Amino acid sequence: MKIKLLMIALFLTNIYHAQKIYLSKNELNDSLVLEKKISDIAAKISNYYKDAKSLDSLEKLFKLEMLATHFKQSISTIRKYKQTLANESSASIKFANFEIYALARDIELNEKIPFSQALDKAFNNKYSEFPDKYSFRFADILEEDVSDSKEKIKKALESIKEDSIDSKSVVNLCINYLDYKTISKTQATVRKLLALKDKNKYIVESIELMTKKGGTVNITITRKIGNQRALPVILTNNIYAGTYDNALGKRAAAYDYIGAVVNTRGKRNSPDAIEPFEHESEDLYDVIDWISKQSWCNGKVGMIGGSYLGFSQWAATKKLHPALKTIVPQVSVGIGIDYPMNNNVFMSYMLQWITYVTNNKLTDEADFKNYNKWDSINTAWYKSGKSFRALDSIAGKSNEIFQRWLDHPSYDAYWKAMIPYKKDFSKINIPVLSTTGFYDADQLGAMYYFREFYKYNKNPNHYIVIGPYDHGGAQSYATNILRGYQLDKVAKINISDLAFSWFDYILKNGSKPELLKDKVNVQIMDTDKWYHSPTLEKTHDDKLKLYLAKESDSRLILTKEKSEKKDFVKQIIDFKDRNDKAVYHKFGKDSLYVNNSVIYETEIFDKDVIINGSFITKLSTAINKKDIDITISLYQIKPGGGFFFLSDYLGRASYAKNREKRHLLKPGKIETIYLTNSTFVGKKIPKGSKLVVRLGINKNSYNQINYGTGKDVSDETIKDAGEPLEVKWYNDSYIEIPIIKN
Repeated sequence: MKIKLLMIALFLTNIYHAQKIYLSKNELNDSLVLEKKISDIAAKISNYYKDAKSLDSLEKLFKLEMLATHFKQSISTIRKYKQTLANESSASIKFANFEIYALARDIELNEKIPFSQALDKAFNNKYSEFPDKYSFRFADILEEDVSDSKEKIKKALESIKEDSIDSKSVVNLCINYLDYKTISKTQATVRKLLALKDKNKYIVESIELMTKKGGTVNITITRKIGNQRALPVILTNNIYAGTYDNALGKRAAAYDYIGAVVNTRGKRNSPDAIEPFEHESEDLYDVIDWISKQSWCNGKVGMIGGSYLGFSQWAATKKLHPALKTIVPQVSVGIGIDYPMNNNVFMSYMLQWITYVTNNKLTDEADFKNYNKWDSINTAWYKSGKSFRALDSIAGKSNEIFQRWLDHPSYDAYWKAMIPYKKDFSKINIPVLSTTGFYDADQLGAMYYFREFYKYNKNPNHYIVIGPYDHGGAQSYATNILRGYQLDKVAKINISDLAFSWFDYILKNGSKPELLKDKVNVQIMDTDKWYHSPTLEKTHDDKLKLYLAKESDSRLILTKEKSEKKDFVKQIIDFKDRNDKAVYHKFGKDSLYVNNSVIYETEIFDKDVIINGSFITKLSTAINKKDIDITISLYQIKPGGGFFFLSDYLGRASYAKNREKRHLLKPGKIETIYLTNSTFVGKKIPKGSKLVVRLGINKNSYNQINYGTGKDVSDETIKDAGEPLEVKWYNDSYIEIPIIKN
């Protein structure tokens, strides 16, 4: 790597002392000199992270310590990082590649042996610490390509336009340098060593299966060497073909099952077209049928997986095979419900995801993780005023799947064919365990399946676990801190352990997991307790009904009393204006981003309130167009100040009555709109807090824009904007928040 001159000035507000580091052209041509200079920089910067507590800062600290050759200290900091997660054993694999590199360098220096020997020793030492049931994801950390890592350094250096760079860029340069060093020095060797370990532990076989509908799918079977018994099989349907397949198979084997992973049509060795979501309900019956007839299967099959993998399990119940005895859908995509549209509003992210899984036979990790690229594409679309259908052309080429999805803005037969629909749920006669989180991006999908199961099944043997988890946590393990919230002790569970305890219960006649005391199991934040109830309706025993009132022109309030005099708050949104300036609402020292929104707040609570459930909203409104996309967010203002996000809703008004059929609004007429599909949350709101509701209109680059003409929203352009949208929110509108009586 060559650069003409690098002069680095470190400024971290008033903390960093200004300092300059010079690198001559000759020095930069010498890799050893460059490494020494980077090491010196890292040693100085690391001092400013020595009291790090956040995950981001701890990660920076251990990497800087490693660059500074403080290897033992860096390993200690990695351990601190893991200790901030809910279960250190669950997170044992996190940064294992860096631990191995640091340990190898420490052995190399202290034992005076070649690095290659030190690396072998370090790997064996570290591998011996990994519990099988937690280390199944080890191969995932070895996926990044060396050339990609090297490219990041190149870009970091190219971004230096002046003789000095800011502190953030310095840290970024150092971290990219360490990432490259770690990958280039360890990855190839560790892959080989891990493959040898696996070869001595597992039998892995792959077959290609032709389904009755003419599709081809790839199935990978993982069994423990030495096991002679026929066992239940844990099946996962995975569109993310790659090393993840091996990881999922090894996890099942670690819990004393046979692991089976099937890749969807078109993935890996399949010659078919890649058409996400469309064939699982057909193909999985044939896959389960084949598995159930193998000598190593005892005739019982269970399914597990999160997100798309969770959706797949519900697809498998569309035509239920008798060998499928249970499913454990985690953070399940509700296709057509919460993805690729949320309450009938399509999201920009859908194109990024489609590209991720259809660009090649595996997954296009580099493109998917190029967040700057996708942010730029979405912003360019938003600024252009073009139709949402043009998003793929702005990204560079037309995308057949993207366009196909946009052709189905209603929840129609296309979506219904993929998962159980209404009375289909009455035919599901197997036990189900679902997991999701308050901050799971697919919570609405998981809750949809649960509600429909209970609505249409006379004997719904369906359990659900929900708590302070995000999309990752609700399918793996909890963290100690989520969105700034310190989790209660009882919330710190390992979802994989729970899932396989459930499999032991159903497939091996074991004991029911202790956590599952009833069908609905909610960890209510700030209570350090799990709340158990037989149905979602009984997760609360009261409701806090708050009207959206106007106290004055400058203050909007949430009040228990309905106003005697009808009044309204007016909002005006100009869809032609794309030069959005950030607007904030002040609450003392704190402020909340409120673009295209109005803010309502309660008075300070004089007693604790426990929220548990999903809010519903009745809006009385009149608009000058035929449709709007509504956003509602619920926040807590904590007693000492600061916001905490609780729950939200995004949806199209014309589909509020029925997601299957659009009912346009009449311009100028006062309409009553009931919004019922908000996210579920459980939290104690202590005395001294306030609740805040942010009510507004969707207008950003993250979702399609509804211009209100009544045409297909995907086809509308900025030319359809016409006059600004005028919305009147009337004061007989209210939000109803489910609570538990103290």
